[in-house]
Amino acid sequence: MSFRIVYADQAERARAAMSPQVRAAFDAAMASTIGKDPYGHGSSPAGTKDEPDRRLATVYDSFVCYCVAKGPRAVTAVKIVRR
Repeated sequence: MSFRIVYADQAERARAAMSPQVRAAFDAAMASTIGKDPYGHGSSPAGTKDEPDRRLATVYDSFVCYCVAKGPRAVTAVKIVRR
């Protein structure tokens, strides 16, 4: 079962600044990695050990900081930093 991916304001601005081709590749990578398993794919905790739902991962050509919500099964990208 997949997680819905949403973008907070700062992350959406970074995503919108991508070229259409890069954005399409990034979106596909987000869906096939974090969207399927937000705790896998080389992600690591971004907060304390008591906050396992705050995560960091490299997706396509970017570092993504995100939060996982299990109730509505959503991943909220908070910050995207392109390499």
